[in-house]
Amino acid sequence: MEEYVGELWHKLVTRAADKEHEDAVVRLDEISKTAAIFFRALGGDAGLNLSASPATRHGARRRWMQRLATTGDRVELSWRDGETLRLPEHIGLFSERSLNRDLYLWLVALSAADVDENLPWIIRNQAATQLTLERFAGLVPRYNRLLEATLALRPLPEKLPTAEAAQENSIRQALQNPGSVDVLPYSKTPFHPVALWSHPAPPINANANVTTNNGAPETVSPDKPDAAKSRRKHAAERTDMPDGKDGFLMMFRAESLFSWTEYIKVNRPQDEEDDLESAAQAAEDMDNMTVARDSETSAAKLRFDLDLPPAGEDDAPLGEGVSLPEWDYKKQLLQPDYCRLQEVVAQQTEACELPAQLRRTAKRLRSQFQALAPARTWLKGQQEGEDIDLDAWVRQEADLLSGTHPDNRGVYRAQVNQQRDLACLLLADLSLSTDAYASDNARVIDVIRDSLFLFSEALSATGDRFAMYGFSSLKRSNVRFNHLKTFDERYDTNVRGRIQAIKPGYYTRMGAAIRHASTLLAAQPQRQRLLLLLTDGKPNDLDRYEGRYGIEDTRMALHEARQLGLRPFCVTIDIEANEYLPHLFGAGGFAVIRKPEDLPKELPLLYAQMTR
Repeated sequence: MEEYVGELWHKLVTRAADKEHEDAVVRLDEISKTAAIFFRALGGDAGLNLSASPATRHGARRRWMQRLATTGDRVELSWRDGETLRLPEHIGLFSERSLNRDLYLWLVALSAADVDENLPWIIRNQAATQLTLERFAGLVPRYNRLLEATLALRPLPEKLPTAEAAQENSIRQALQNPGSVDVLPYSKTPFHPVALWSHPAPPINANANVTTNNGAPETVSPDKPDAAKSRRKHAAERTDMPDGKDGFLMMFRAESLFSWTEYIKVNRPQDEEDDLESAAQAAEDMDNMTVARDSETSAAKLRFDLDLPPAGEDDAPLGEGVSLPEWDYKKQLLQPDYCRLQEVVAQQTEACELPAQLRRTAKRLRSQFQALAPARTWLKGQQEGEDIDLDAWVRQEADLLSGTHPDNRGVYRAQVNQQRDLACLLLADLSLSTDAYASDNARVIDVIRDSLFLFSEALSATGDRFAMYGFSSLKRSNVRFNHLKTFDERYDTNVRGRIQAIKPGYYTRMGAAIRHASTLLAAQPQRQRLLLLLTDGKPNDLDRYEGRYGIEDTRMALHEARQLGLRPFCVTIDIEANEYLPHLFGAGGFAVIRKPEDLPKELPLLYAQMTR
């Protein structure tokens, strides 16, 4: 009975304290597509992803009912960093659903404004508001409605202590007259979050107090998000280097979860930390920093990677490798000789015929693609030619007998060759993700293998010049470029053997692979040159190639390919491809195959449509 009453009391108090309007809530999932299109239409950074922001503890003054119910201490804020635009997972701030939807669109528009990120937080938001309202006058009525509704929900200055009232008055003035406030007054208690503004990335508690060297309190507000980081103190200790004999121990109690860990001795390679910013961020996230002195010298250590197979089982290298650049979007710099690409070929291959389950489909594709093959055709109505065009001669004689003036068309026909002046390089993603199952019966790598078989059968029927390579990577110094078929090789049993031998590799450093493939394709003399990328996911690697960095490098590699006169096109089975491929290939530069098992038969047909 006591538990039942307690549960009822908790529901009653929580419902009374929670001011969210459940019947008017708008969720990010409902508006994500509209928000993404709206953001890019207003000139926002097309490389940013859209994601839900986690709830942040704001530290502002709460109503007594919220304190009683222990709610209202966290809020979902809007903010952006170099890779992601984060919006609240849901908005139910207002009683009208249309207002909650308009708040989403306003936050998107505000994030698209191009203002100096180094400006203080309150000045930056005022500048973004001014710029947005000036550029898009149609948003002014919506902003005014949101402003009126927002001010009605904010705490009244006359009911706040003096310092907090000064802060609240400044915020209200900045909202009503953007550009009129230069500084946010100091208060020990953080101000209430501003729903119409974006926040630092990531959001921090407003007005955190930091003690300076002379003992005086110093204000750290959202205006200076780096100040808290630069003054943060860590608890530190020195310990002996563990011998690596002890393992990992966890102990549990029924009342609560308690864990204790021993050190695990790990040799961390120094060349993994290319991005010093990520290392600094990792240090900031640590509450305790422990330093140990190792008795061994680094020169005496042997480094190895367990992911690499033995030399006897690995692919055989072809040549000495190629040094390639890589684009750093943060520095806006093309780093020369940053990656090392090695062309390899499978050692253990056997010449083979086309798999039996593909022969019927291959026969049908060959008959369809033979219609695209070069053929000798007759051109009629020519002034000169090898033979008389009987239709044109009869028409001319009839005109003369009827007394009409004959036209000047020729009465000969000539035989000419119709050529397909085309070269295609197919680049297949052979990363570790292809080891996953695409259906109940086949892995992604099996689907890609069948696609390469049927693609080759179809193009052999047309006589088009084509080459096929695969790629994967293990950091920037080991980009593997799998040799399947060059432009000068015939499609035969040896090539089929290489296709049959493909297997999942490592990771997906697309930029380096695209640059090398572009060099090979650009050397072909054909007028049309198609670079066809076959993949199941976005760029990634073990080092900092994950996320925005990899996408921007791939985008730059594709831009370089277009400058060489190539036509890049991507075929993918990634269901999330619409989030990043338009930024890479453009609206018409890719195709998404919804059912991976359909890829083998769809790929040749896509090629036929692109080259018709």
